[in-house]
Amino acid sequence: MTDAEESLVRRAQSGDRGAFEELVRHTSRLIFARLYMETGSRDRAEDLVQETYLVAFRSIGQLADARTFRSWLFTVAQTVAIDAARRELRKKRAAPPRADAEVLDRVAGGSPTPAEEVERKEARGRVLAILRSMPEEYRLPLMLRYLGGADYGTISMQLGLSNGTLRGVLHRGLELLRGEMKRAAVASEALGG
Repeated sequence: MTDAEESLVRRAQSGDRGAFEELVRHTSRLIFARLYMETGSRDRAEDLVQETYLVAFRSIGQLADARTFRSWLFTVAQTVAIDAARRELRKKRAAPPRADAEVLDRVAGGSPTPAEEVERKEARGRVLAILRSMPEEYRLPLMLRYLGGADYGTISMQLGLSNGTLRGVLHRGLELLRGEMKRAAVASEALGG
């Protein structure tokens, strides 16, 4: 953590909303990437990021050491994700509401067919599984760049890497990801799937 970020944390702890907003700008892509890796859903991860920052804003005064802000924020995000998963589980246990058959017949479908949606979800799941199995040094930069949409400057700042080092890590990470995806495809073909 830089001295500037540490200063922002202290200012945010004393109630400076602008300082907290700057902290959000510095860390939001990192938190998004982590939550996306957990959920596999962009929309769900975005919702959890918002909830994470609401909780963090309300409780930043309880943070004892400003230098531990990022690890504390990761803990907050993990807790928010676990709580959300528990809420979802409780909702699934409740009986779903029934829709009238006539209403369902009138609903137009401009979205992908169920088979296409399943195929996309399976492909996304395979890529996420491979990403989760990769070493952290490649996984996090790849998630930030290609799933979080972060630019090189933002990733360099958040991970403490030079631009050249980051480009090398991303290149090697993509090569590793492509190789794993090819191996997974070959294994799937061999199994007849």
